[in-house]
Amino acid sequence: MNNNCTNKYTTIDLFAGIGGIRRGFEMTNRFQNRLSAEIDKYACTTYEHLYGENPFNDVTTEEFKIKTTQIKFDVLMGGFPCQAFSIAGQKQGFKDKTRGTLFYDVADIIDRNRPKAFFLENVEGLTTHMKGQTFKTILEVLCIDLDYIIEGVQVTTNIFGIKEVIFDRNNFIRNTKNFGLPQRRSRVYLIGFRRDIIQDIKIPPIPLGRNDVNLYKDLHDLIELGADFDYYISSGSLESMKKHKNRHKDKGNGFGYIVVNDRFIEAPISNTILATGGSGKERNIIMDFQEQIGGTLVQSKKTSLNNEGLRNMTVREWGKLQGFINYAFIDDKGNDKFSFPSGISRAQQYKQFGNSVSITVVESMAKHIADILDKNMIQI
Repeated sequence: MNNNCTNKYTTIDLFAGIGGIRRGFEMTNRFQNRLSAEIDKYACTTYEHLYGENPFNDVTTEEFKIKTTQIKFDVLMGGFPCQAFSIAGQKQGFKDKTRGTLFYDVADIIDRNRPKAFFLENVEGLTTHMKGQTFKTILEVLCIDLDYIIEGVQVTTNIFGIKEVIFDRNNFIRNTKNFGLPQRRSRVYLIGFRRDIIQDIKIPPIPLGRNDVNLYKDLHDLIELGADFDYYISSGSLESMKKHKNRHKDKGNGFGYIVVNDRFIEAPISNTILATGGSGKERNIIMDFQEQIGGTLVQSKKTSLNNEGLRNMTVREWGKLQGFINYAFIDDKGNDKFSFPSGISRAQQYKQFGNSVSITVVESMAKHIADILDKNMIQI
């Protein structure tokens, strides 16, 4: 058993984006990253700006997979894209079941390196994708083919001698709103440990939330009123949004814009921000009235600004919702060191925040992983 909590575990950061998962792990002071992989050139630029290293690597290439075997790392982490698996073929292990998907490459890297643990993040819809078959296959690969213990998964043998996974999808879903940030953002988190190095196979469930982060009482504390004029919605666009909402008013939630800090909401919270922008913006409209706004012409708008004081959330507000701004990059003197490099457009900044993770959540998961490894790991 390893009780020396001063040692750091090493990680590799796959599908790294702008390094949200990496930062969450680093904030515990228990992990040090050794290798990263990201192919989006704009995300790579921001990542290098924040961490001083370019993560440009393609996880699908043999070159990168060989590179992973040439370094020593303890934990594989990443948020792989959701893709359907083919159920054709003889299903001879994960290489047959998942070939051609990015999860196959994750599994392949795990198989080649046998890390002590892994941390995987994905959208909530992964659990219901292809009527649940995609998620079930992922768990089968990780727990049966690769022989890892995953919190919330039980492996049994049926009457035909075939191993099966039993699980409740809710065991893997956690919401950002319970981790100190005012955003409804449900995500799937898979935490696994190599079966042969863990003494206690009854791994405790992943954290349900945390109460040690008190950045904001609610969305009112996060919003920065008096935003620049170009964040405001034009009168023409607002009229179109209202017509769209009225056309779908009888279809329930999911249609039309939402003013998330409406004065009638006692403790406002944002809806999920999305990498694509789009509905992630329209479902998070802010009321930020400034007397001089209504009727003002802005060069980027086709019509004058609306007179109701409605605007999109700012990039900074999205960064605060994810914990990048006002949390993850505060130095010892209390200065916020987060910034984007020059040349990253506003559209890319929105995309990078929306495509990333909520750092307070990942930090909690990382502490959980370190604690389990400290207490239960057999010396190898």
